[in-house]
Amino acid sequence: MKMKGIIALTVLVLGLFACQSDKQKNAQNTPAQSADQPAPLAKKNIVFFGNSLTAAYQLSPEQGFTAHIQQKIDSLGLPYTCVNAGLSGETTADGVNRIDWVLQQPVDIFVLELGGNDALRGLPVTESKKNLQAMLDKVKAKNPSCKIVVAGMLAPPNLGATYTDAFRDMYPDLARKNRAVLIPFLLENVGGIPELNLPDGIHPNVEGQKIVAENVWKVLKSIL
Repeated sequence: MKMKGIIALTVLVLGLFACQSDKQKNAQNTPAQSADQPAPLAKKNIVFFGNSLTAAYQLSPEQGFTAHIQQKIDSLGLPYTCVNAGLSGETTADGVNRIDWVLQQPVDIFVLELGGNDALRGLPVTESKKNLQAMLDKVKAKNPSCKIVVAGMLAPPNLGATYTDAFRDMYPDLARKNRAVLIPFLLENVGGIPELNLPDGIHPNVEGQKIVAENVWKVLKSIL
C-alpha cells in the first residue's frame, strides 16, 4: 500500500473514532427521560357558540371575550383551546341549522350564547326555548361527556313584563334541565352602560368585552 493510502486510511479511522467518542459523551450528558415523567396533556376544546356578542362585533378577534378567556387559560397553563364559533345576526333558529357543522370537531366544553337576536325581533319565547333545547340535545348526543354552559340574556323592557320575565327565566330553566352551568346575565355590568358599548348601545366595546370575559370566567373556571 502506498504511503498516501496509509495516511488517508489512518485519518479516516481516527475520524470515525472521534465521532463515536462524541456520541458517547453526548449520550452521557443527555439526561434520560424518566419513565415516570407524565406525557403532555392533550388540548381540549371550549366551543363558544353564539351571535355577535361572541363574534366581537366590529372589534378585532383578540379584543373579544373569548380571546381574553384564552389568555387567562394560557396564563394558568391549562390544556384548553377556545374556539370562537360566534356569528353576527344569528337567531336560535339559525343556530339549530348551523350547529351540526360546528359539532364536527371535538367539543369538551360547550358555551351556548344565543337568544338575544330573538328578543330584539320579539320572537316567541316558546320557540326560542325549543331551539335552544334542540341545540343542547345535539351537543349531548354527539359528545355525551361534554360540559355545558348556558349564557343568560335579558329582553328589552319595551316588550312588556310578560315577555321579559319569560325570556329571563328561559335560561335558568334550560340550565337546570340539562345540568348545565349558568351565567346569569352575560352582559352584567355592561348592558345599558354607554361608555362600555359601541355607539349602537347593544354591543360591548373593547372595555366592555373585558368585563364580559370576567362574567364568563367566574363560571367557566369552576369546570376546567
